[in-house]
Amino acid sequence: MKLSKALTLLIAVSLSFGCALTPDYEAPDLSEPTTFVQPVDAGESIANVDWFEIFVDPELVIHIQTALDQNRERAVALARIAEARQLVTIVRAGRFPFLNFGASATRGLQSTSIVPGAVESNEFEIAAGMVFELDIWQRFARSNEAALADLLATEAGYRSITIRIVADVAATYFFLLDLDARLQIAKNTVENHTGSLTIVEARFDQGVVPLIDVNRAEVQLAFAEASVAALERDVLQTQNALRVLLGGFPGPVARGNPLVDWEATRQVPTGLPADLLQRRPDLVAAERILAAETARIGVAEALRWPSISLTGTIGLASDELSGLNSSDAKIWDVGADIFSPIFNSGRLKAQAEAQRARAEQALFIYEGAARQAFREVEDALIAVRTYRVELAALTRQVNATQNVARLSQARYVSGTVGFLEVLDAERDFFGAQLAESAARQGAIVSLVRLYEALGGGWVIDQ
Repeated sequence: MKLSKALTLLIAVSLSFGCALTPDYEAPDLSEPTTFVQPVDAGESIANVDWFEIFVDPELVIHIQTALDQNRERAVALARIAEARQLVTIVRAGRFPFLNFGASATRGLQSTSIVPGAVESNEFEIAAGMVFELDIWQRFARSNEAALADLLATEAGYRSITIRIVADVAATYFFLLDLDARLQIAKNTVENHTGSLTIVEARFDQGVVPLIDVNRAEVQLAFAEASVAALERDVLQTQNALRVLLGGFPGPVARGNPLVDWEATRQVPTGLPADLLQRRPDLVAAERILAAETARIGVAEALRWPSISLTGTIGLASDELSGLNSSDAKIWDVGADIFSPIFNSGRLKAQAEAQRARAEQALFIYEGAARQAFREVEDALIAVRTYRVELAALTRQVNATQNVARLSQARYVSGTVGFLEVLDAERDFFGAQLAESAARQGAIVSLVRLYEALGGGWVIDQ
């Protein structure tokens, strides 16, 4: 009994104490900037808002949810999370004793030529066994630390995939709305040019204008008709791309609000740059991978040192089944095994050095990912700011060219100016409308990309 208590105490102590061969992990200091280079809007970061509150178009919400439900990459990430959780359980189990139970019953006869007078005998045994390796160098503790870090990295990877899907679906949807708008502009232009051609042909028939005016009107109409065909092609192909992104086959896509109804200049507060390291899932994943690889250095170093395993058995044995109830049937044993590598041609040392190199690689990857993340935010901020200016200027241009086209048409009808001025005015108006729609789409998508770059789409628990 005293030995059993001592063994229990030894196990408890070994679970609580150990000598780590490597220092505890600390996240690297990246010396990230304290402010963004580009001007930002004040307030709580837009990244703290759920995606379905950002994209309030009912059809877009349905499309995003469909993509999230159907995306196979996201499903694989979920399965990886489940696997990582089980691996944590497997690794953690190594820190505790392994207990087993067995029972046996045998009947046999030894050779009488070897054992004269041998007779048939019975043997019945019931026993429980234990094997437990003391975590002297915290090899199991470091393994558990690495497994937990891998789990967190896997979960962060899942969130990263989710954010990318949300952003890609939204960006493609807005591009489709832009193509719809430009297609309608082209169709309206065809209608206007058709009317202009009718007027010019009538004036030509009356001998008022030369044939070249008719030809110029035909050129403008043909150009607009060609634009309609090209835009129709882009619309249908973009629809197909979005349908595949939603996990379906090529076909039509439901639309909600037209592009012009979307707020392209909404406020987009970003929060502090330091928040980026905790918010962006790809950075969280990279940092957790670094933590896991660092912990595995301790595992590799521990393999180079002696290990101690404790074993024990307790049970009952008798040559009669009924004898198992007797106090004389008790059996037990306690033992300790020491294993220490002596010569292995440098293999264990090389394994430890290789793991250090892997940890160093993870550090460089994390640092590179952090720099790229800050660049993406800055680029998105640049796009938001410049698209706002561009859209405002193009809106003024549309209003001006529309007025010029209207006045030029009236002056042409009155015979004040030639048809060439009308053509120039209509061409400018057509181009300005297309450019304004593209800029509006760019302004909206720049908000989407900023939301993505900030790590938006999931809320951090405070």
